[in-house]
Amino acid sequence: MNTVPLIDGPRLPVVPRLREVAANTPAAYFGIVLGLAGLGGAWRAAALAWRLPGLIGEAVYILAGAVWAVLVLLYAVKAVLAPDKLAAEVAHPVQCCFIGLAGVATMLVAGGLAPHAAGAGTVLFSLGLLFTLGFAVWRTGGLWQGGRDPSATTAVLYLPSVAGSFVSATGAAALGHPEWGQLAFGAGLFSWLAMESVLLHRLLTGPETPVALRPTLGIQLAPAPVAAVAYLSVGGGAPDLPAHALIGYALLQVLVLARLSPWIAKAGAVPGLWAFSFGATALATASILLVAHGDAGALIVLAPALFVAANSLIVGLAVMTLALLLSGRMFAAPTAASPART
Repeated sequence: MNTVPLIDGPRLPVVPRLREVAANTPAAYFGIVLGLAGLGGAWRAAALAWRLPGLIGEAVYILAGAVWAVLVLLYAVKAVLAPDKLAAEVAHPVQCCFIGLAGVATMLVAGGLAPHAAGAGTVLFSLGLLFTLGFAVWRTGGLWQGGRDPSATTAVLYLPSVAGSFVSATGAAALGHPEWGQLAFGAGLFSWLAMESVLLHRLLTGPETPVALRPTLGIQLAPAPVAAVAYLSVGGGAPDLPAHALIGYALLQVLVLARLSPWIAKAGAVPGLWAFSFGATALATASILLVAHGDAGALIVLAPALFVAANSLIVGLAVMTLALLLSGRMFAAPTAASPART
């Protein structure tokens, strides 16, 4: 008589709780994987350039893979147990673009896995690439139809096609297919240049960005340094003018965002601040790769500082995220009074 309660009793609150957590997991949380994997790549580059311990980079990649696996599981549960929440996210003019990060994060995790298990890394990269390409084509087609509120034009528009293409280029080159990577690099480069003017026009002439959306400006930093990493990957890595130009533009973005930091900080401690992580780690990675390939110019001075800054940023974001988890705010249902987690 007691076996049924012993087996079934504890299970009853688990499914509702899992559904609640999954339903309140936005696709934007995949940005955490981008930051962690980006830091893993920076440490791999640092091991190459400065003979720093390679195990640190591999440990960070393992952490990125663990976070990715949890988020994939939660998002799968969300699709099954809370399809209404998923449908609302897909229909949202800002949040929908973050869905593309699921494929980008998958490709980055594949990049961490590839040196240790090339076959598994190739399979995982292929799955991420197919999802990224499919979502980018679908989302871009929707954008071309028009009918958008200009206030929804934010840096998240870079995510489906720009971020996806540059990461695809880097991953393809790492797996031994630089010629395919060059095609992806071209897709990302010209998509970025086309969208950049649209986004700057919105920032310069539109209404002030709402407080809850200001952390998304961190994405503005990412295209140039992520493009630099992709360019070095598909082009052999030699220091040249285009590589330096991309890093120079990224440094300008850093200075502008630093000037805006008090204005952005009004959003408070929110997971959306991970938007700064991928650009910051990519900037460090690109600079260190150039040093590793014999760059003897300004980057000899800048690369160590950028590496320290990237590590400090990720540690700070990790501490903030743990605090949000422990306080129960990471997966709490958003209210009208709470800031948007995107």
